[in-house]
Amino acid sequence: MTDPSATPSPGQRNGPAGAMIARQAIVNARQAVVGYELLDRSHARDDHTAASDVLALFNALSHAGSEEIVGKSLLFVNCTHESLSGGHLELVNPDRIVLEIPPLARPDAEEIAARQPVLAALRERGFHLAFNQSVLESAYAPWLAQADFIKLDLSVLPPDQATVLIQHAQRQSQAELIAEKLETAQQYDMASSLGVGMFQGYWFARPALVQAKLLSPVQANILELLNLVRKQANTDQIEDVLKRDAGLAFNLMRLINSAGLGLRREITSFRQAVMLLGLKKLFRWAALLLTAARNGGPPPAVGQTAVVRGRFMELLAQEFLTPEQVDEAFLAGMFSMLDQMLEMPLDQALQLLDLPTEVVNQIEHHDGPLGQLLLLVQACETNSDEDYDHALQTLPLTSQQVNMAHLQALAWADQVCEV
Repeated sequence: MTDPSATPSPGQRNGPAGAMIARQAIVNARQAVVGYELLDRSHARDDHTAASDVLALFNALSHAGSEEIVGKSLLFVNCTHESLSGGHLELVNPDRIVLEIPPLARPDAEEIAARQPVLAALRERGFHLAFNQSVLESAYAPWLAQADFIKLDLSVLPPDQATVLIQHAQRQSQAELIAEKLETAQQYDMASSLGVGMFQGYWFARPALVQAKLLSPVQANILELLNLVRKQANTDQIEDVLKRDAGLAFNLMRLINSAGLGLRREITSFRQAVMLLGLKKLFRWAALLLTAARNGGPPPAVGQTAVVRGRFMELLAQEFLTPEQVDEAFLAGMFSMLDQMLEMPLDQALQLLDLPTEVVNQIEHHDGPLGQLLLLVQACETNSDEDYDHALQTLPLTSQQVNMAHLQALAWADQVCEV
């Protein structure tokens, strides 16, 4: 569903401090803008992934420019199935977000049915779902009822086929139809005459590039913020950290005041931001900042591995550990890479976060269930069959659970570790 246009030249591409984002308008029959599709232009066309679209959303919410990228319209965001449970979705207002769900590589009936509850849960949380014309195939019948929008690609559909699909969609679905990749008046007249009410394409607007300007906070201050939030410190203590770091404070205020977050009024103080965002979202946001803030230090692969480990262990821990241990699993996984992220010995790095002794021992010495999970995750990273089999035998997990969690963790990590 992503339009490949407006990709910058190599000299224009930027990292997290200057991500290139494009948005393309979606208009109604009166040609009024009703939404935007968000497109990541920080990557070459061949490097573009749906996960990088999620990073574009995170950058858009924290954008420091004079123009609000997200605005007050619907925001269409490309997704992969593996990233739909990512923590980034906790940072946005679901009422205004449309998740563009791709078809499966192979329309297997069992897999389509297995993913149905995930889609239903997203709609229950308030997200809107969009699909391309593939959802009109009989194999995808279980998904069709979940569709709020169906996008019809007029660049690949001849008029007679487009007519049949539009009429079929109107009979079988309550979804709003969007004619996309629309480039001519003839395409518009055909779609409009058949009752299509929303349009996207060059005929109306090309993707508009915006360089998302972000401020890089000091890593030590991010660590202190994470530590305070983990200990549920009072708002005064958290506010003190924000006041000492303009980059950290500015990024948080940009996020909290962003229209994409869905708050009903502007936030004018750090105290308001902390209280309204909540400690859980604040921790998630700060963790994303820590892994994305490189400042010329460790290579991107280090931050990516840290996020994969944290999310991977969190997902696996959900299968057999308590909620408190699940939170600790995320910490243990991500911060097991803290030595490489901060370029200092692991024991010294862990002291910066003031983690419980039990968690530190599980990270450093692989004690307890989190230590065993860490060994399993490291075996997956190194593709060591022997280490994997040994670690799996000590845990109440199946290979299928491990493989699914690994895919989800990789997709979630991509959103904050692309350069």
